[in-house]
Amino acid sequence: MIIVFHRDFKKSYKKLPPKIITKFDERLRLFAKDEFNPVLNNHALKGGYLGYRSINITGDVRAIFLRDAKTALLVAIDSHSNLYG
Repeated sequence: MIIVFHRDFKKSYKKLPPKIITKFDERLRLFAKDEFNPVLNNHALKGGYLGYRSINITGDVRAIFLRDAKTALLVAIDSHSNLYG
């Protein structure tokens, strides 16, 4: 799988606290090895994000991505309330 970062994702990532960046980097390595590892809670989204999927980074922070046969495009990372509220 090829992992690609949308420019909006990159902007949000740069604004994250160092602790969250470290946790994301850990989860990204796990995602690259096994995108359906139970720790990630990889699940399909509904509503405005229909067709997208989400993984847990921390208890409150989520990363949203689009997946096709070869690529995972990470499009957003933020708190649950900011993404879905």
